[in-house]
Amino acid sequence: MPKIEISHRTIIFTIIFLLLLKLLWIVRDLIFSLFIAFIIMSALKPVVSFLEKRKIPRFLAVILVYLLALSTFGYLLFIIFPPLIKESGIFFKQLPVIIGGLSPETSGIFNFDSIGKNVPNLTTIFFNFVRGTFSNVIFVITTIFFGLYFLLEEGFIKKILINFFKETEAQVVVDIFDKAEKRMSAWVWGELVLMTVVGLLTFFGLSLIGMKFAIALAVLAGLLEIIPNIGPIISAIPAILIGLSQSYFLGFVNLILYIFVQQLENNLIVPLVMKKTVGLSPIVTLSALIIGGKLAGTLGIILAIPTTLFIETVLMEIIKTKNPKVAAGNLR
Repeated sequence: MPKIEISHRTIIFTIIFLLLLKLLWIVRDLIFSLFIAFIIMSALKPVVSFLEKRKIPRFLAVILVYLLALSTFGYLLFIIFPPLIKESGIFFKQLPVIIGGLSPETSGIFNFDSIGKNVPNLTTIFFNFVRGTFSNVIFVITTIFFGLYFLLEEGFIKKILINFFKETEAQVVVDIFDKAEKRMSAWVWGELVLMTVVGLLTFFGLSLIGMKFAIALAVLAGLLEIIPNIGPIISAIPAILIGLSQSYFLGFVNLILYIFVQQLENNLIVPLVMKKTVGLSPIVTLSALIIGGKLAGTLGIILAIPTTLFIETVLMEIIKTKNPKVAAGNLR
């Protein structure tokens, strides 16, 4: 029987590796914050660079772009969430009636009045989502400031790496991060366009057929676009249920509407907007969503795709660096 020997060096390396994984898990909130800040920086950097080319100082350009981005986000929340909360509150109160209307015989099984009193309104759901996703206000503030610092400090990655590596080695890492940064930027802007287009198409479609809760359902459809494959299916379920509660015909029309929007998205909008930004197979996408959800809940699901894109980009660039033939083949 062959004898297996494990060197002291292997044991020490394994212990250090496991301790490093443990440390990364302990400081995962910091890693999430830095990664979200990196995504924010990637999305806003092209705008800052555009202003810089127009002879605007970088500091002023960053402040203007950051303030504009925060103001736009706040304004959208202000104009969207009041009607959204109002419509969703009415929807949750009417949910037992809607379910009872779909199947009257279930009224004897479930106490819908009790369910209606216990179903929380969207205000509670929204604030619980924010609290569960971002943990606390400090997380949000630090993430915003990390993103601001990344934008202000041009070439900060190289400045850090140059203290530990040779300049040529540091430049290789910087180039890899540059590629990942460009892909993150394309993904963010692509997702924003997708969410907006799908939300507007859904709203106009629902309004045209006279559906109740059109704003709430359209915002839900737009937001769930960030979860590929699964999101559009989830967003269609409440719309179809509400349609069926009014009439079978309206439920069927809702189904057709969501299928139409989904097909339009898959065959026209996504290829036009995303191009080769994502390019992940459904199996990889679903696996990433499951892993992200298990590791970090809602935030993990939201960050699953950009994280996968980041890792894929880094690995591909490392392979190209190690094997120039791969890079030459890709160029052809």
